[in-house]
Amino acid sequence: QVQLVESGGGLVQAGGSLRLSCAASGSIFSINAMGWYRQAPGKERELVAAISSGGSTYYADSVKGRFTISRDNAKNTLYLQMNSLKPEDTAMYYCAAPMIGPYSGSYYYTEDYWGKGTLVTVSS
Repeated sequence: QVQLVESGGGLVQAGGSLRLSCAASGSIFSINAMGWYRQAPGKERELVAAISSGGSTYYADSVKGRFTISRDNAKNTLYLQMNSLKPEDTAMYYCAAPMIGPYSGSYYYTEDYWGKGTLVTVSS
């Protein structure tokens, strides 16, 4: 199994930036695609962005043009650069690996395991 540790969250004003990191360990040989989900209070967890081992990316419409996903395979680390943050970006952010896809342009996480996440709070 893959273990995931997210970091980099915090409190930021609207329009600000944050960079999230996710360190993967364990059965990392099984990782192809990786991604970020988020869950706001009272809402379902949603896929924010994903990236394949070859660098193909997916972004939710709500973050296109503001967020950038990247990965450093040598360091087994996933990143999410978040710019022009909005209050509606406030959520707990979770890393997901391994993901499957792309299928029909999206990626899917089917594992039961989730890390502890990192909290992003954007004030207006």
